[in-house]
Formats: sequence, C-alpha cells, structure tokens
Amino acid sequence: MAAQLGKYEVNREIGRGGMGVVYQAYDPYIDRQVAVKVAMADALKERNSGDRFRKMFFNEAHTAGMLRHPNILDIFDAGVDEDKCYIGMELIEHGDTLRSYTNVDNLLPLNQVAELVFRCAKALDYAHRQGVIHRDIKPSNILLTQEMDVKIADFSIAHINRTDLSQTMPMGFVGSPRYMSPEQIQEDSITHQTDLFSLGIVAYELLTGHHPFGGESFSNLIHRVINEEPTPLATFRPDLPPILDRIIIKCLEKSTDRRYRMGLDLASDLSMAFTHLERPQENIPAREKFELVKPLDFFRGFPDSEIWEIIRASVWQDAAPGEAVIKEGDIDDSFFIIIDGAVNITKQSRMLSRLKSGDCFGEMGYLNKTRRSATVTADGHLALMKVNATLIEQVSLECQLRFSRVFLRVLSDRLAKTTDLVVRGG
Repeated sequence: MAAQLGKYEVNREIGRGGMGVVYQAYDPYIDRQVAVKVAMADALKERNSGDRFRKMFFNEAHTAGMLRHPNILDIFDAGVDEDKCYIGMELIEHGDTLRSYTNVDNLLPLNQVAELVFRCAKALDYAHRQGVIHRDIKPSNILLTQEMDVKIADFSIAHINRTDLSQTMPMGFVGSPRYMSPEQIQEDSITHQTDLFSLGIVAYELLTGHHPFGGESFSNLIHRVINEEPTPLATFRPDLPPILDRIIIKCLEKSTDRRYRMGLDLASDLSMAFTHLERPQENIPAREKFELVKPLDFFRGFPDSEIWEIIRASVWQDAAPGEAVIKEGDIDDSFFIIIDGAVNITKQSRMLSRLKSGDCFGEMGYLNKTRRSATVTADGHLALMKVNATLIEQVSLECQLRFSRVFLRVLSDRLAKTTDLVVRGG
C-alpha cells in the first residue's frame, strides 16, 4: 500500500471486509486523522463483476455522504488515485462493533442495550426520512466508540429513493441473510421497515446471545425467517422485562402492517422502556394527573386536549428524599416539570438554587443532549413529569409548537437568571 493516497497520508491498516481494506490516515488539509477505505483491487478487475463492484463501493459515498447524524459514520469524500478507488471517512479510534457483544458470555447490561438500540433506531429514522434504506443492518456494521456510543456504517448496498442515483445501487438478493427481513429474502419490494426488522434481530442477539430464528443451516434459517415465529426471548432470558419482549417481537413481525412503521416509533417505545428499567412509574390515574398538571404555570394557555397529549407523551416518576434525579456529567434528552415537592441544584457540591412545584429543570439536556452540568436532588418527597424529546415528537403539530414556545420562554427566563447571578457575582 502506497504511503500517499490522494491527499491522504496513509499510516496503517485497521480493518478489512468484503468491500475493501480500511487504513488509518492523516488529512493534512484539515489536520485530522481519518479512516480511508480502499476497494479490493482484484474485485475491481473482474471482467463480469468489476463494474458492479465499483458501483457498490462508491454507493457508500453517494448514500452516507448525504447523511449528517451523530450516530451515522461521516463520509468526507471519495476518489480514484491511479487504479485505486477510495473513500475518506470518520475515524473511530480504538473502537469496536456490536458483534463483540452478541456472545452469550459477553452481553452488555440491559439498560445499555436498550440505549444503543434506541440510538440506532433514531439514526435509521433520520436516514429513512432522507430516502435512504441501509439494507445491511447487522452487528458488524454498527461501530462502537470508546464512549460506548454507536455509529452505523457501511452503506455500500443502501437503496436511495431517487431516480438520479438509481445506477449506483445494487439490486436483487443483496444483504446478509442472517439479518434479512422476509421481504428482503424473497426479493419483494422493500421499504425502510426492512431495516427495523434487521435491527430487531441485532437487539435480540444483544439481549440473549442467540439468533431469534436459530437455523443450523442457510436453508433452515431462511425457512424460519419466512414461515416461523421467533423463539421467545424468555427461552434465553426469563429476567427480561415484558415491555422489552413486546418491543423486539414487534420489530420482528413478518407483516409490515404489524411491524414498527418508523424508527421513531421504535425509539419512542424504547424511551418508555428506559424509564421502566430505571424506576417504576407512579401509578396515578389519568384524571388525577390532569388535575395536578393543569394549574401549573408551565401549562397556562394550553387547551385541555393538548394537556392530555403531553400527559400521554410523558413519564411520571417519584423520587425519595435525597435521591439524585440528574447527576452531573450524565447525558440524556429529558426535561422535568416538578409536580409536587422541591429539588436542590448543586454543582461540585456547591448549592446553586432550589426549585419547587411548577418549576422546570433539564432544559439544556432536552435541547441538545449535552452532559448535565449540575446535580438535581430531591429535597423531600418529589413527584415529577419527565418529558422526553423523542416522545414529544409524537404529539400533534399544534401541541409541539405550543410546547416549544413555552419551553423557550422557560429557557430564556433561566438564562436571564443565570446571567443576573454572574453579574452580581452570585
């Protein structure tokens, strides 16, 4: 391998797969380390399949290059240097793939699996809304960073719903059979729901260390995917919460009418599962929730119908005195409204403020999912409404707009108070 490839200074090989060899390289123009995938030279020279291989290779640049999402691997550029075809992409240093955690002896904690699948679902939802169907979702195509975040990679056989790019797309029986949907195996028309079926298989393997359809042979596996129900998760993991079992089974429905329609729908259900896994919801009747929420300042001006929407799209939780609701350094996208009780806000053990019924906290995490800058602790018994950004996307557009206006007002007031404290030296 030459030390120079286009503008890149190639350092060392870091991986290889069916489409090419991946090297760590340096981009001197923007002073950063990158990954460069180089197409297999022999495959490009094949008389009958070389042109198709070349199209598939550059399909990754065409498709992933359209996408900008924190959980999709960034593609920077692509080119040809003499007889070498290459793609420059984001480098995941010291990373791994989810394949390492589909072994029964090396499974990740339940909460972590749910969160990783949640992020994949949101990333796929984004890609699908851009007209991109991945078609090869499997553990080895989902990279894992040192911070245990995911990056979906390898869009080489992706389908784009755009006629001007149809010539770059491989058609027919393409993908990895162990992770194909029934419609993909049978070469029927596919939609983005095929990716959600594949993600369901990945989630099943991460939770149990087993494939949902078993299959000692290729033919047996294909038969089971098309004709039989998946093995119940409880066969391998009787400790799994029923809500996770329902979510995975819905991903693996053979009929697309019964399968999740969008990645956001799957993400929403997983978001609820996070809360169930962390702590039980308060068992409060819906009418009582409404009566508690309606008088709060946050909901002033909301029609009753939209208050009900927010209630259905939120999680109710209880905290004991002294319990930390948010910890400094945590990352999530939840926003909290205090229904009853009070909280203390501290940073590095220094008291910043105290909030009471009707007040809100967690605005910045909700807005851009940054690390929490302070710790929030219950000052006595505490009842909260927890609003997740993903769930709010499920309410009506009118309700979303009103919620956003009020949220921005709350955020503006909080920033004004913070600025005033800084000016006064508080």
